[in-house]
Amino acid sequence: MNEAPPGSRGTPQAEARARVLAEMARAPLDLLVIGGGIVGAGVARDAAMRGLRVGLVEQHDFAYGTSSRSSRLLHGGMRYLAQGRLGLVHEASTEKKILHHIAPHLAEPLPFIFPAYQGNREWVLWQLKIGVKLYDALCGGRNLGRSTWLSREDALGKVPELRAEGLKGAVRYYDGFTNDARLTLDTLRSAAKQDALLLNYCRFVDAANREPWYCEVREELTGRSQTVLARAVANATGPWADGLPHSRVKSRVTKGVHLVVERTRVPVPEAVVMTEDKRILFAIPWGERTILGTTDTDYHGALENVRAEPADIRYLLEVANRFFPRAVVTEADVISTWAGARPLLAAPGGAPSDISRAHEIRSAEPGWWDVTGGKLTIYRLMAEQTVDKVVRMLKSSSGPNEQGGPGASRTAMEPLLPPVETEGVSGILPPAMNCAVVEHYVKQEWAVHLEDVMVRRTSWHHCFRDAARRAELVATWMAQLLSWPADTQAAELERYARVTRAGTRN
Repeated sequence: MNEAPPGSRGTPQAEARARVLAEMARAPLDLLVIGGGIVGAGVARDAAMRGLRVGLVEQHDFAYGTSSRSSRLLHGGMRYLAQGRLGLVHEASTEKKILHHIAPHLAEPLPFIFPAYQGNREWVLWQLKIGVKLYDALCGGRNLGRSTWLSREDALGKVPELRAEGLKGAVRYYDGFTNDARLTLDTLRSAAKQDALLLNYCRFVDAANREPWYCEVREELTGRSQTVLARAVANATGPWADGLPHSRVKSRVTKGVHLVVERTRVPVPEAVVMTEDKRILFAIPWGERTILGTTDTDYHGALENVRAEPADIRYLLEVANRFFPRAVVTEADVISTWAGARPLLAAPGGAPSDISRAHEIRSAEPGWWDVTGGKLTIYRLMAEQTVDKVVRMLKSSSGPNEQGGPGASRTAMEPLLPPVETEGVSGILPPAMNCAVVEHYVKQEWAVHLEDVMVRRTSWHHCFRDAARRAELVATWMAQLLSWPADTQAAELERYARVTRAGTRN
């Protein structure tokens, strides 16, 4: 069980959490969403915007799993284009433009340079030239930027550190850059403004379908159980979906690892595509840092303990050094790592990178929907399609005298949040480190533990080599804001060190 900070019981934060749980149980929900990652957040927002009475529970912190451990890209997928999955590319390309419209602070256009080398039969220059033009066309002819071709000299002019030996030229195309955890949190904040009831550190235990569903949830900080009634349930728990009662999900879980280094070590002015046979990896500029990733391997371990193993780190460094031979990046240059589990549709064979990133929404039992597969870029569409199914079910089960009801989704048109509510607290780069920002996360964004702020709400943990020292200052601010006694502050620092050592840092 997740434990509440010892000094937190009876605090305004604890009382607010108790009120949310009591309100969930006060009357039947139209929809209970299980899972507070990006898909669950999208479902809650869409349903709440249509006027449904919505509750969402997440056993860990919001964005704890896959939704804070991706490559932070909004992309149609050049690899999927090469695999001939044009429908998937078109779907994702359309969605990345929608996200740029509704959340411009979290969906910046990012140019990618894709070099082609002599002897690489998987990624041939003339094929890449055709591919990027088709890529633009699949975006409706209006990508986030226009693709171009680069000569060998032009490519080296843009990225001087790129390996020159065997370089034939390159293509340059556009996708989007985001902050996955911030996109999840801002989607939840948008849902809360539409009266969605949201609770992190609250576990779904079991349910019985008695029309409505009787769902047992447990508030993990206090251990208190509560029965919540819901006319419909959406299982949006990602890689955890297989283990839920009533779930019929059969997924194949793969692991993706990323490294963060100083941008001076791998100086990329724009994102660079690195290839390993058919696989695509990236060097992505992130402020004064560069993100290197990702791996794609099958994973069979505990989902709470996904980590960057030494072999993963060596592999990424080997690829980076092959493409940037003068960098000579070593493990000593790694500032931080993160590793996440991808919930892919089950496939009996083939390499993990060959598995489709398509999604499925299936009704395992009347009123229960399993939402699985997909990727970050299409979360809004997955949510819309899920709520469409829920709305149809609710309308069909309504009495003959009931008219009207929820209409169509509006999530593709309405911004997540106005700029005044995101400035200084939500963006692709970490915010300035000060007490006022931490106060916002505690009071407005459900932060309970020190790691909630350091890892997910700010990315300070991933950005700074001295993150442990900075965490001491943040813990001091949280102690003041939440009235933690000294032993609680010490316990939170120990928890932060333990959790980050196990799951998100080398």
